[in-house]
Amino acid sequence: MAVSAVTVSASDIQMDYMKILVAQLQNQNPLEPLDNNEMASQLAQLSQLGQIELLNSSFSAVMANTQRSYANSLIDRNVTFFAEDVTGALEKLTGRVDSVFNDTNTKECLLGVTVGEGDLSQEYTLGLDAVVLVES
Repeated sequence: MAVSAVTVSASDIQMDYMKILVAQLQNQNPLEPLDNNEMASQLAQLSQLGQIELLNSSFSAVMANTQRSYANSLIDRNVTFFAEDVTGALEKLTGRVDSVFNDTNTKECLLGVTVGEGDLSQEYTLGLDAVVLVES
């Protein structure tokens, strides 16, 4: 059975909280009303959660732009990385970065690298984290 990850945004949490709060207010005991300080504290925490989510989104966008800029700076440079050979053993390879592109599924910044020249050349696609050395 496959398990999928569920992402819940701050606005979803706020909407759920507001529904619960309205239900509590409608069904509360008039002799024991809800504590105003507790409600205010919970609303403040929800507001902070929304601000943190917004900050996280902004930071993610900045990191993506930084990675893209770094990847672009590698074009026409030699990079060293490890790849599996036909036996499954890791071998160290060095090749020239020809292109930079984004994987549309993962949004990861990838490098197109050519190892060797002419008919013996091979094309590799690697993530920035696979690069272990950069040369001029």
